[in-house]
Formats: sequence, C-alpha cells, structure tokens
Amino acid sequence: MFFSTMTGFMNYSQQAIQAARYIGQGFIVTLDHMNRLPMTIQYPYEKLIPSERFRGRIHFEFDKCIACEVCVRVCPINLPVVDWELRKTLKKKQLKSYSIDFGICIFCGNCVEYCPTNCLSMTEEYELSTYDRHELNYDQIALGRLPISIVEDSTVNIVSNLTMLSKRVMEGHPNSRNVTNSSS
Repeated sequence: MFFSTMTGFMNYSQQAIQAARYIGQGFIVTLDHMNRLPMTIQYPYEKLIPSERFRGRIHFEFDKCIACEVCVRVCPINLPVVDWELRKTLKKKQLKSYSIDFGICIFCGNCVEYCPTNCLSMTEEYELSTYDRHELNYDQIALGRLPISIVEDSTVNIVSNLTMLSKRVMEGHPNSRNVTNSSS
C-alpha cells in the first residue's frame, strides 16, 4: 500500500514538472514575441517582393498550346476551359479558346507543372481583387498579358525582405507606425 502510494506520488510529481516545463516554454515564446518591434509595410505604397516560387496569376501563351487538355486533367477542380476543333487535313487539334476562372482557382500550380509545352507559367501578380466575380474569368487574351513586375513599378517602394524591414524599423523609419526612434 505504501509502495503504490509512493509510486503514484512520484508519477504525479514528474507529470507536474513536465507540465511546468511546457508552460515555461510557452512563456519563453511569448516573451520572445513581446520583445520584437512591429513590422509594418505601408501597402499599396510599399510591397514585398514575392519569393521565387510564388504561385500568382497564371500566364498563358496561346501559340505554344497544343490543346492536349493535360491542364484540365491534373487540375483538382477541372478548372481550365479548353475549346478546340479537330483539323482533319492536318490531323491535329486547333485551339480555339482557353480560359481560367481565378475566382475558383486554388493556385495549386499543377497545370503549370504538368504542361508538356510550357505554355503556362505562374506570375508574381497577386492583386486580383474586383467588385464583380465575373471579372476574374480570364480568357486567352487576358491570360496572355504579362503583369507589371513589382521591381519595375516606379510607383512602389520595394521592401526586398523582412530582414531589411526589421532594420528599417530599428532605425525608426518615418513610414513605420507604432515605433519610436530609439536614437533620440
């Protein structure tokens, strides 16, 4: 009886110590985040450059497409609409139209990955908001337009990465809110 009580007390104390360690680890993470300064980007005047593998709006090259419909088969929601006609003299498919509805697209990138002719590619464009969802249905003409690169846009200040942003916040950049200049 005494031995089982002692064993139960030891198990209880070990579990209490383990729980205290977990709570302490949580407090350390919280304190670490409390010591950080806020990092504010003044969007639309400042923008971060998207990462190299960012999956934005899809760009389509009409001349390269062979109407094989691989993009439709690999799409988890069968989204691209490929309209083609068979040219009997050439015994080939002729692409008539191609469209993607970005209101439904999940930007998984399967269509780009599996396209045998590389006529699809991902751009860094992420600003697709509209007041009418029907404007998000892009045909081959709209898909063929390349967006203005953030780097080439002269109206935008570029923040290349978050480390530069944190340095700017530390220096007390005038466009950063909620930060007091520590040098004054």
